[in-house]
Amino acid sequence: MPTLTTTEAGVPIQGPSATLIYDDWYPALRTDMLRPGKLATAMLLGIPLVLGRQTGGRLFAMRDSCPHRGIPLSVGWYDGNRVTCRYHGWEFEPCGGRCEVIPSLSSHDKLDPTRIFATAYPCVERDGHAWVFIPSPGAGKRSPGTLPPVPEVAKFGPRYRSAFLTADLPCNVDHGIIGLMDPAHGPFVHQAWWWRTRSSIREKTKRFEPIPEGFRMSAHAPSGNSAPYKLLGVYGEPVETTIDFTLPNRRTEVIRCGDKWFSSLTTVTPVTASTCRIDVVAAWNVFYNVPFVTPIAKFFGARFVRQDQETMIQQAEGLKHNPSLMLIDDADKPAKWYFALKQARLDGVAKHPLDGPVELHWRS
Repeated sequence: MPTLTTTEAGVPIQGPSATLIYDDWYPALRTDMLRPGKLATAMLLGIPLVLGRQTGGRLFAMRDSCPHRGIPLSVGWYDGNRVTCRYHGWEFEPCGGRCEVIPSLSSHDKLDPTRIFATAYPCVERDGHAWVFIPSPGAGKRSPGTLPPVPEVAKFGPRYRSAFLTADLPCNVDHGIIGLMDPAHGPFVHQAWWWRTRSSIREKTKRFEPIPEGFRMSAHAPSGNSAPYKLLGVYGEPVETTIDFTLPNRRTEVIRCGDKWFSSLTTVTPVTASTCRIDVVAAWNVFYNVPFVTPIAKFFGARFVRQDQETMIQQAEGLKHNPSLMLIDDADKPAKWYFALKQARLDGVAKHPLDGPVELHWRS
């Protein structure tokens, strides 16, 4: 595991390792992969999952392991109602994991199959993703009313278009997240006529404020050196954007221009301890009646995400040699806040790194 250090007054400080955060919702896969009678697999936080959609439409997620002999349930059968193990035919109700049938039991057996449970996780559909709640290892079942809200991209009206993008990253979730919130890499990683160039670098001043389990880049006029933001000037209204980061892995951005809006939810999800995945879901009503706006947005968005992915692949080559790393002020301050927030959550303490609003300065 690479060692991440930060600097305060020139003194290196050991940063937290990429410990995984449990007791929260993570996107497992797109729900268009889930059809009645079919099973799909995913990996979250190193846990193999099997997911499906019941005949009535309800989603489920189970640990992809039969509690009898450990064979993956995904290699068995699913009739839209029950998941059947391929090895001995045990049948499970998938939403709760209860065993309903053990075919090998005879009239001499006293075992009640319904007292046996495969591991099942809460699973909910939002914005075309199957979100799965992953509890701490060994934790008991929680009632639905005690779970945190399921994340969802913000929407400000009934008429909107939407799109999603995804990319696998060969790094641990900490590197993925601090890359997500890094404000200084844009003119270098995302060099393009339609986004940024090196010659467009200018000094920025942004105001940040604390929010529960995260921080907010307060409402501000978006960067004047980013071409997509300039397009919104055609509406003749002031443009304002707000960006939030909240644990465990979420960046939300909302851009408002009068009654026109664009919003996105970006997550960096730990697949294993050393790999992660970035998912972006966006919704908007800007340029709603412009032909082909969705495929155009997906084309440029995919290029943007691919640039990040390629950079993380290149970084992974360097990280193989376990270098010492550092975080500097002010551009890396959000990364420091993330590590502090994460450590506070892992320690179970209500401690926030921001006492109040603060201004940060950098060039990008």
